Amino acid sequence: MINNSILPSKKETLTVTVLTVLFILLTATCVGLRPEHLFMSALFLILFFASRTTRKLAVGLLPFVIFGISYDWMRVYPNYQVNPIDVEGLYNLEKSWFGVNDNGTLLIPSEYFAAHHWLLTDFLAGIFYLCWVPVPIAFGLWLYWVKDRSLYLRYSMVFLFVNLIGFAGYYIHPAAPPWYAINYGFEAVLNTPGNTAGLARFDQLTGLSIFDSIYGRNANVFAAVPSLHAAYMVVALCYAIIKRSHIAVIILFTIIMLGIWFTAVYTSHHYIIDVTLGILCALAGILVFEKGLMKMRWFKNFFNRYYNYIKA
Repeated sequence: MINNSILPSKKETLTVTVLTVLFILLTATCVGLRPEHLFMSALFLILFFASRTTRKLAVGLLPFVIFGISYDWMRVYPNYQVNPIDVEGLYNLEKSWFGVNDNGTLLIPSEYFAAHHWLLTDFLAGIFYLCWVPVPIAFGLWLYWVKDRSLYLRYSMVFLFVNLIGFAGYYIHPAAPPWYAINYGFEAVLNTPGNTAGLARFDQLTGLSIFDSIYGRNANVFAAVPSLHAAYMVVALCYAIIKRSHIAVIILFTIIMLGIWFTAVYTSHHYIIDVTLGILCALAGILVFEKGLMKMRWFKNFFNRYYNYIKA
């Protein structure tokens, strides 16, 4: 027999049910329904209705859920329909600032690494890039698990906020990654498929098709500025420091962060300019959230109500 005390209120049940159905219908109409949409919807509903404990987790995960939905929904109105795509300008700026002389030819760093790369570095680059989302999310879940729910909520909301800033940057300045300029030249060809670029070397080394499957689902290849690959571990490291995590965690996060920054350029997925802007995006997001939003009464009230719902 079901213990009614573990069930959500009628208002909560109605709200979650309506929003889930609406999400599925809108996604099917505007984006195209895929198996992962149904899986994530089912998982959220299971967590929400299973028990009071799992319901808190489901609600606590909403910042990460909204991040995923927001990224996926950029397919509805691509950024290149808002502003012109920068292909040549960014390439030339990278070359003028960070150009590498290779036997008398001036190359951008990504071009240099495309011509000069090493097996161990190719392998490590793949490992680092596999960490860019799982590690920050795992860190958030750990904060939740150890019941530091207030810091978890700040962290997860900053993670979402930094993404939204980055997404806005995609629309303000649509830009092609280095591999696009290297493979296609400077003419912007819409609906260009995603490309594993230098990460293909990791797939070849391991005999797997991990990055081929990831970049085959890329929502938009003209979204290089800022590099959110570079931003995520900045956020994770900052909040690990705020948490006063063990020095081993701080060192590990720092290594992963630097590894991702290097890999972004080494594999031709980002310019050094993109990486720098991604770092600034993360720092700006943290600063605005902690010193701006958290000082505003209306937002603080919202934060406190959210925290009271998910707290242990």
